[in-house]
Amino acid sequence: MALAKDDTTLEIDGREVVVSHPGKLLMPGVTKLDLVNYYLAVAEGALRGAGGRPCVLVRYPNGIGEEFFFQKRAPAKRPDWLEVAEIRFPSGRSAEEVVPRHPADLAWMANLACLELHPHPVRAEDLDHPDELRVDLDPVPGVEWPQIVQVANVVHEVLTELGLKGWPKTSGSRGIHVLIRIEPNWTFDEVRRAALALAREVERRAPQLATSKWWKEERRGVFVDYNQNAKDRTVSSAYSVRAKPDARVSAPLHWRELAECNPAEFTLHTMPQRLRRIGDPHAEIDQWRCSLAPLLELSRRHEAEGEGDAPWPPHYRKAEGEPRRAPPSTARVKKPLIEVARSEREADAVAAAQAWQAQHPKVAAHLEPADVLVDRMRGSSSLWYRVRINLEHVPVPLRPKVEKPA
Repeated sequence: MALAKDDTTLEIDGREVVVSHPGKLLMPGVTKLDLVNYYLAVAEGALRGAGGRPCVLVRYPNGIGEEFFFQKRAPAKRPDWLEVAEIRFPSGRSAEEVVPRHPADLAWMANLACLELHPHPVRAEDLDHPDELRVDLDPVPGVEWPQIVQVANVVHEVLTELGLKGWPKTSGSRGIHVLIRIEPNWTFDEVRRAALALAREVERRAPQLATSKWWKEERRGVFVDYNQNAKDRTVSSAYSVRAKPDARVSAPLHWRELAECNPAEFTLHTMPQRLRRIGDPHAEIDQWRCSLAPLLELSRRHEAEGEGDAPWPPHYRKAEGEPRRAPPSTARVKKPLIEVARSEREADAVAAAQAWQAQHPKVAAHLEPADVLVDRMRGSSSLWYRVRINLEHVPVPLRPKVEKPA
């Protein structure tokens, strides 16, 4: 294959990776070659998080200001040395996904403008039994970092009491992830059920701070997203770059760092130096394999007390014992929700919603931060976003009629 004039060829541990258009800007001040060099600099930590796992490619071919897409199938034209594994999805379909194991694999992915690392919670050697339970702490609008840290500390408390070890990291956005490496002895459904039990216990201990409620209109505080453990769900892994203008990354932390750190300080520009200076806070994560038995026993106690399954994501097959899969706003007594914006880009949807609030100042004056619901809607290969407004705190005479979303 003929190389373009500006292509750059890197020799990485005996493997050649061609970086096409290395000067293309992917984020403000960050070129494609910068992204490649970043992943090479943090390869030790990044492969500890994503290595040996099938990965979804989240590609931004024209940078974060333009459209992106999820690519589950590995490109047909790929190096002979690149490993793939066949993942089967709940829909019945399957795809060969990239399994990075070497720094050159990360560089190859970065050349595809794959900013984020999104590994499945399984190893390529055993695709049916997760070896990682993922706690995703997702704050509702208006919740600040100190409250998210408080909830993370409750998670830490519960895990410690049950004999499990959690490894915290920033999500690279607004939240916190806590990873628990587990023995690969349980199915996806069992791991999700264990995560649900953990979420409910955290909510029980900190009801003013955390919630296990799936429907956004019911949430307050920090949502403990148990459904991130359903089969085919992925989260950004350690050292993954996120599609943010400041080139923020998902940073592994020591528990003692949580309260004092500022997630905005962990970027593509700062993380290589941090890794060289203090090493990887998750360096020993592979030495731990926890048992899910205590969480599954907690789940059985919940079930005996009348708390069975909880809603699954909308595109999953209805599960046995799952409650009605519909938000409370569709029940007989409905929450007064109106949709005010939808867009392929989250920033555009949020901007349209802010414009709507500016046009309705009397309504906006009564809204609480949690009343603005930003929904991430997943299609087969892409995302789109909608914004709904919960009017329950707005006096009835002030509530506007339903309008066509912007």
